[in-house]
Amino acid sequence: MAQQIELKSTVKESQLGQRLDQAIAELFDDFSRSRMKEWLLAGKVSVDGVVVTKARIKVMGGEEITVQAEIEDEERWEAQDIPLDIVYEDDDLLVINKPRGFVVHPGAGTPDSTVLNALLFHYPQIAEVPRAGIVHRLDKDTTGLMVVAKNVPTQTRLVRALQKRRITREYEAIAIGKMTAGGMVEKPIGRHSTKRTLMAVNELGKPAVTHYRVAEHFREHTRIRLRLETGRTHQIRVHMSYLQHPLLGDIAYGGRARIPKGASEELTAMIRGFDRQALHAVMLKFDHPSSGEEMQFHAPVPDDMVEMAEALRQDMRLNHEDEY
Repeated sequence: MAQQIELKSTVKESQLGQRLDQAIAELFDDFSRSRMKEWLLAGKVSVDGVVVTKARIKVMGGEEITVQAEIEDEERWEAQDIPLDIVYEDDDLLVINKPRGFVVHPGAGTPDSTVLNALLFHYPQIAEVPRAGIVHRLDKDTTGLMVVAKNVPTQTRLVRALQKRRITREYEAIAIGKMTAGGMVEKPIGRHSTKRTLMAVNELGKPAVTHYRVAEHFREHTRIRLRLETGRTHQIRVHMSYLQHPLLGDIAYGGRARIPKGASEELTAMIRGFDRQALHAVMLKFDHPSSGEEMQFHAPVPDDMVEMAEALRQDMRLNHEDEY
């Protein structure tokens, strides 16, 4: 099923001379520019009662614009009763804390049992929102905070805020190797040339910026905090691998086990047995799309990373001569 919508507005005098596609994008800014243009070209837009499909015609100001369109439900996905760890919720959005092993969106190899399937079950009306309200994703084994929109206007505003870098996303990670200082990686990311499921630093890729700082030194590992400016697929994992400090447990990007010299059997087993990238979305901050109020959320670092950091800390204490 699809949701029928009708939008009406009057072109402002200040918009005199604008192209029609630009004018309607400004008038109906709860929807994305690409969606409005799609509706225009599909004959869903009327100007003073006449259907218009040409994007380039100029407006004079004062015209009555009507949009009659439909938003497809996410019907092709199944609603599934999967629990969600909800950190915050109101009429417009919710913030969840995603556990490891939980894929965000159905795709090749994971047709269901995803965050999206869970959202459709707990919030049936979210089927009217593209991608069931998902604004940004986390990798399957990355844990932590995600914001989800409950309606189309909220999703549009959050996506726009994300594009304008007005949503702050901070992560906690354990990287392999001794990192001496923080910094920034500004390297474009695109598909890996031979491994099609992976990404890589690629000069022809999309711009990507990651900030990082050292939180704690261990003998052969470093606990770091990171902040994303952009949100490319696998961005943190790719950028840290590029720095030759891949994340602990991230075999796909070179994070093979590195055992500190003289490490205990227990620590050795823990490092070898850490079977996911040590990456957690710890903080999320944004202005609420409706009220404008600044919202900030924190998700505690999960047990596996806490225990790993404590074991590495203990190893530092036992081998203090290697501290610096």
